Order: sequence, then C-alpha cells, then structure tokens
Amino acid sequence: MTTLPSALNGFVPETALVLGSGLGSLVEAVDAVHRIDYDDLDGFPPSGVSGHAGELVAGHLSDQRVVVMSGRVHYYEHGDAAAMRAPLEALKAAGVRRIILTNSAGSIDSDMPPGSVMQIEDHINFSGSNPLIGEPSDARFVGLTNAYDEAICSAFAEAADELSITLHKGVYMWFSGPCFETPAEIKMARLMGADAVGMSTVPEVILSRFLGLDVAALSVITNFAAGMTGDELSHQETKDMAPKGGERLAKLIATVLEKGFA
Repeated sequence: MTTLPSALNGFVPETALVLGSGLGSLVEAVDAVHRIDYDDLDGFPPSGVSGHAGELVAGHLSDQRVVVMSGRVHYYEHGDAAAMRAPLEALKAAGVRRIILTNSAGSIDSDMPPGSVMQIEDHINFSGSNPLIGEPSDARFVGLTNAYDEAICSAFAEAADELSITLHKGVYMWFSGPCFETPAEIKMARLMGADAVGMSTVPEVILSRFLGLDVAALSVITNFAAGMTGDELSHQETKDMAPKGGERLAKLIATVLEKGFA
C-alpha cells in the first residue's frame, strides 16, 4: 500500500474526474502515465458495484494533467456517507484543484430521455445522512450556496454549444439506495423541484467543498424514473444505457479540458 502522491512519482494532476456506473470507457481517452488499482492505495476503498472498475488512471487528456477515478464507493455499500473522504483527501494532496464528478441517473423530466446529459446546477440531499457528521472542527459548517463552480459550469455550457450537444441543466436528488425509488417517491421528488435522481455524487460534492476543491457534476441519464413508463428499473439498464450518453459526456469533457481553466 502506498499514498497517492508517492504512487504518482512526481506527476501532479490539477483536475480529477470521478466516473459513475457504466462510464469507465472515458478512461480510454486518457494518455496514461500511471494506472493503479485502488487496492494498492492507502484510503481507497474498493467499490463493490458492477460497472465500477476500481482503478485510478493518471495522465494527459486534451493536454491537461488529469487523474481519473474509474469507480467510486457508495453510501449504500456500507452505510458510510464519508466513504469517499480519504480518496478525495488523497487527490487534493496529489495536487488536484478541481473535480468533475459524473454519475448515471434517472430522469424525472419527460423532455430529458435516456442518453441525455444533465449538468447539475444544484442538489437535494434526501438521504438523511451527511459525510461531515462527526467532523469535530467548525469547518464542518460548509456553505453550499455556490456548491457548483460557476466558471467550470459555464465552460461546459460553451462546449455543448460548440459541439451542438444538448446539455440539460437541473437539480439532482440524492437517495440513499440501493433499491430504486418508488413511483410515489418520484412524484414527491418532482414536487420538491428535482429533475433527476440517483444514489451518489452529493457526498463527494459536500466533501470536495469541505476540502476547498472547485466542483462540477454531470449526470448521464440512463432511464426514466419509477412510474414514468410502467417498466421496472434495473442496474443492468443503467450499465447498458450509460455508454450512450457517456460518448456525449466524453466529448464535452475533452473540449472543456482542451480550452483549459483560468
């Protein structure tokens, strides 16, 4: 076991990407300098979810130094909302300044079908938990009014226009999982102002802001939420559909990185 800075052997990434279910193919676009299994890194808990590789890849993407987490650990795996704290702390220690989070999500908006990409503008924490519970310092009182970095979000909007890709914008609601939501819960989510639902990302946003990292987050829509079509939901559907929207997302990320950050 080794620390991430030691494993990178002098390579200093500035941008981190965290990939959700079925989005691991984005790693293929990286000109890899290092490929490291989570099992070999201090503080990186292995993900027990199919569709998550459990590998960290560091290298260059569109001439930017990046580190990619192919897979994450989820709250529903162990009941620990702070399960991603150690990996995010390691990313910051390695030099990361900004983080782009991705996930697979269910759409509540009939105009945002499977295969779409949604930029998260805000979120609703409906899980009943928080990754900063137990943090003893006053740093735990993290302000989330501007949780999602305006400059990075604007860069994605500009990239979408340039590529003629429809980039939806909306509110993501975090459910604890692992079971999918009920039709009644989806009706409630719609009334509360959510546009998409999922089982990840919000803990990482909170932890990233706690650590002082700039954050952007995007959802690949893999299905309409429960009750919208009458069909039952499955994780296989998530894995099958994620690569389709993932192709659009990969182009967006590559273009944003190509233009760079101020």
